Amino acid sequence: MSLQLQSAFGLLVLTAIAWALSEDRKRVSLKFLSIGLAVQIAMALFFLKLPWTAAAFAQINKAVFALDSASQAGSSFVFGFLGGAPLPYEETRIGASIVFAFRFLPVVIFLSALAALLTYWKVLPFIVRLFSRLFERTLHIGGAVAMSSAANIFLGMVEAPVLIRPYIAKLTRSEMYVVMCTGMAGIAGTVLVLFATMLQGTIPDAAGHLLVASIISVPASVVFARVLIPETLPPTPGTLSTPQDVHGAVDAISQGTRQGLEMFLNILASLLVFVALVHLTDSILSLLPTVGGADLTLGRIFGWAFAPIAWLIGVPWTDAPTFGSLMGTKTTLNELLAFVQLSELPVDALSDRSRLLATYALCGFANFGSVGIMIAGFATMAPTRRAEIAQLGLHSLIGGTLATCATAAVVGILTP
Repeated sequence: MSLQLQSAFGLLVLTAIAWALSEDRKRVSLKFLSIGLAVQIAMALFFLKLPWTAAAFAQINKAVFALDSASQAGSSFVFGFLGGAPLPYEETRIGASIVFAFRFLPVVIFLSALAALLTYWKVLPFIVRLFSRLFERTLHIGGAVAMSSAANIFLGMVEAPVLIRPYIAKLTRSEMYVVMCTGMAGIAGTVLVLFATMLQGTIPDAAGHLLVASIISVPASVVFARVLIPETLPPTPGTLSTPQDVHGAVDAISQGTRQGLEMFLNILASLLVFVALVHLTDSILSLLPTVGGADLTLGRIFGWAFAPIAWLIGVPWTDAPTFGSLMGTKTTLNELLAFVQLSELPVDALSDRSRLLATYALCGFANFGSVGIMIAGFATMAPTRRAEIAQLGLHSLIGGTLATCATAAVVGILTP
C-alpha cells in the first residue's frame, strides 16, 4: 500500500472511529459527512496544489519573519542579548545563548497587541466574516457557529467564542460542541508565528502550512463534532459581536498588550511546570524494570500508544513511534512542547513527509490543560449551562484530536 492510499484508508478509519463513539449513530447524516469531508479536501487542494501556492507560502513566511523581526527589535531593546541583541561574549556552543522565554515568547505579547489593533480597525473582523460566510454556506451551519469557527483561524479557543458571546447560552448542545471542537482543533495566530519561527529550520514554509492547517481543520472539526454529537434542532443565527469598551487605537494596543502579557506568563508558567512534571515522571518510571534494554519514559509509552494513529495518518511504521510520541506530548501536555520536540529531532528521526504531517497533526490546542481553560472560559460566558459545558469540555478533546489527525491524513493523501 502506498503512503497516500494509507492516508486515505486512515481518513476512513478515523471517521469510523468517530461514528462508533457517536451519541446517536442513527442520526449521523452521511450526506453532511460527505459534504464536510469534500469541503476539507477541496480546501486542501486549493491551498496546497494550485500553481500560486509556493509563491503565497513564501510571502506568508516573509510576513511571519517580518513580525518576528519586529518583535525581536522590541525584546532586544528590553532584554538585551537575552532577547536577541548581539552577544557581549563569544558563543561556545551553537544555540547556547538562546533563552526561550526572552527570545521566542515576547512575540506573543506583540501579536496580541497587533491583533487588538486590527480588530479595532475592523480588518480582522472583515476577514473573519469572509470565512464565516464560506463555512455557513458550504457546511450549512448557523451564523453564530460559523462566525466562531472562522474566528478560530486567527484567535484562540476562548477568544474566538467571545466574538459571539451573546449567543453562547442560546446554542444547541451540538452547536456548543462544534464551537468547542473547532477551538481544540486550531491554534491562535499569536502562537502561529511562535511555532513558525521555531520550525523554520525544520519545515520549509512552516508558517504557510500552519495557517493552512488552521483553515482546513475547521471543516474537519465541524464534521467530527456533528458525527460525535449529531444535531437535532434548527441552527442558531448570529453575527459578529466586537468589543465595545475600546476607546481609540492606543487603548486597543494597551488592552491587547495586557492580554498578551497574561498569555506570556501563562505559557511561561505552563512550560516550567509541565517540563518539570515530565522529568519527575520519567525519574519515577526509571525505577521500573527496563523494557527493550532501556528505561521506560513518557515519550516511549506515548510513542507506543499513538503509533497506530500515526500509521493511519499516513506515516511509515518505522517513523510511527517517534511521531506517536510527539502526539502524546501534545495531547497530555501541550502543543508547544510537542513543536519544541519536533524542532529538536535529529535529521534522520523522521522523513520529510512525516515531519510535514506532524506539523498538521500537532497544530491544535487539544490537550488536557486546554480543557480546563475552555471550561472556565465558556462557563463564564454561559453560567447557566456550566454542568453541560463541563461535560462537553473533556469530550471535545476527542473531537479536536480526531479533527487534526484527519487534517493530517488529508494532507497525506495529497503529498507523495
